Amino acid sequence: MALSGEYKPSTWGWVNDHVETIEATGSTPSLDILGGAPVILLTTKGAQTGAVRKSPLMRVEHDGQYAAIASKGGDPKHPSWYFNLKAHPEAVLQDGTEVSDVVATEIEGDERDVWFQRGVEVYPPYAEYQKKTDRLIPVFLLAKRSL
Repeated sequence: MALSGEYKPSTWGWVNDHVETIEATGSTPSLDILGGAPVILLTTKGAQTGAVRKSPLMRVEHDGQYAAIASKGGDPKHPSWYFNLKAHPEAVLQDGTEVSDVVATEIEGDERDVWFQRGVEVYPPYAEYQKKTDRLIPVFLLAKRSL
């Protein structure tokens, strides 16, 4: 259940702090960020480097399915993990202490809108992020892989 390759920490210090907290405690609920909203840890393979990358993301879950919302706080550019999933859709998702292999698929149209709204319900600032940017914020469905 691990991606192969060298781990390269984020260039963003706060992301590294969150990853270190999750790894030290072994669980995502140990992380108290953004008003206590729940998070997952998504491990991807770098699109350009092939290095292992780790990103704490808001936990958007419904009936055992997960989504990843590429908001980057409403920035005009996608987060780097977006490009990682486009190049290498196989990833590892940690929710609490449960770790699963997943395959990411970018969703569009009504399906995207439903999942984006679920994200807003979990983390209301997503709505403001969408208003703040000209890009349609991408949403990935993270389907658990059966072994």
